[in-house]
Amino acid sequence: MQSGMEIFEAIGEHGHEQVVLCHEPSCGYKGIIAIHDTTLGPALGGTRFWSYASDAEAIVDALRLSRGMTYKAAVAGLNLGGGKSVIIGDPKTTQREAIFRAHGRFIESLGGRYITAEDVGTTVTDMEFVHMETSFVSGLPGASGDPSPVTAYGTYQGIKAAARARFGSDSLKGRTVAVQGLGHVGYYLCRHLAAEDAKLLVTDIEQERVTRVAYEFDATPVGLDDIVTAEADIYAPCALGATINDETLPALRAQIVAGAANNVLAEARHGDALHDRGILYAPDYVINAGGLINVYGELNGWRSEQSMRKAGEIYSTLLKLFELSQEEGIPTYRAADRIAEARIAQVGKIHKTWV
Repeated sequence: MQSGMEIFEAIGEHGHEQVVLCHEPSCGYKGIIAIHDTTLGPALGGTRFWSYASDAEAIVDALRLSRGMTYKAAVAGLNLGGGKSVIIGDPKTTQREAIFRAHGRFIESLGGRYITAEDVGTTVTDMEFVHMETSFVSGLPGASGDPSPVTAYGTYQGIKAAARARFGSDSLKGRTVAVQGLGHVGYYLCRHLAAEDAKLLVTDIEQERVTRVAYEFDATPVGLDDIVTAEADIYAPCALGATINDETLPALRAQIVAGAANNVLAEARHGDALHDRGILYAPDYVINAGGLINVYGELNGWRSEQSMRKAGEIYSTLLKLFELSQEEGIPTYRAADRIAEARIAQVGKIHKTWV
């Protein structure tokens, strides 16, 4: 375990506001709630249930993920801050009610500074247990519904923006798009692309998904290990992270990398390498913000059309980002951070007025 001084250094490194260490001995619950920044609004971020190797590793994960949520919300133009919580333990345990009700009580104690949702290792049922103790939870059954269509639509609009920036036209007719991952988001993305007469190369670890998309959208199946380096105009990762790495980069043929997957770059330096090679990268937390937008819509009582319309704004956001990248001569992932930081700083300067 890190010493107190080291923990505070880690918290202060990226400007986190608050980290809460939570413990309920009756059920073995150990949780960490990290609030990065609430300048724009309450911190929103899912609860991850994972068997961490150490408490220090869990803290670092919570800090890293919560900071990412701040930037994602800021660039998307949402009035939300960034937060994340992690529960240390076996995510396969069947003794869940007490654990998640304990988690809910700690969330309630924060008075609305943090709102949680489903994440890795947690389910909608878990969120229902959390909801028994607090109203500061989203993604409940019968609320906003499946976020996949919104995420896919935002990703589609982001791909069109990237095409406009790289090819001079946002038309995808005749463009070859290599889609890695055909889950809910990947499937809906392929539907949008096929409707515009794009040529699809597709792969997934589940052969049934590949067969379905190939049949419905006249897509061409490609091997799992070949999709990243396939002859295509656009590579759209929609499943695994870190597919842009030391091994794939030298063989990458696409002129654009734009997809719904999280953590597309294995390391930040791979974003620099894409920039140096002239390959246009749509930063993942910008292009895949549809899921967050869907949750924000739920919290604000939006109709589904409103969430879709907001996700469509990813198009103009990316055009602005690409322009900044070109003007400043910086990689697009750095341009995304600048836009997020500028919005937070601008809103942070607005003084509250008291009646």
